[in-house]
Amino acid sequence: MSDALDARMGDFVREIGRALGLALDVDVERIEDGTRVRLAGDGSDVFLQRKAAGLDALQHVVNAAFRREHADGHIVVDSLDYRKGKDGELRESARILAQRARDTGEAQEIGPLNPYARRIVHLAVADMQGVSSESVGDAFLKTVLITASAE
Repeated sequence: MSDALDARMGDFVREIGRALGLALDVDVERIEDGTRVRLAGDGSDVFLQRKAAGLDALQHVVNAAFRREHADGHIVVDSLDYRKGKDGELRESARILAQRARDTGEAQEIGPLNPYARRIVHLAVADMQGVSSESVGDAFLKTVLITASAE
């Protein structure tokens, strides 16, 4: 991925902020599996209202605008490190449910989740032995089913 693409993503998000009357501080950083676009500054908390629906919408718009050029990973848009904290909580929940599935042999469900959250759960479960996960449902929001693997 190029520095020019990072700069364009940052400018794009700043321009959206300006259109909303916000003076956003935007930082684009590379992460293990893609790019994180971090928002801060006055008004950045507006994206966190209503269970971060604005942040989800902004992430959707940024992904739609840059997905073809950003083929080597995922784009994560975060405001005030909200998503970073929620991602950690989601990983921990997935691990607890995976352990419960392993211990009891009963399938465990988490969700409904959007595609971004489902990916976090699947990656957390993939790091564990003796369990697997799959998304079930036919809508945008799906449930992740965590089951013990036959060993």
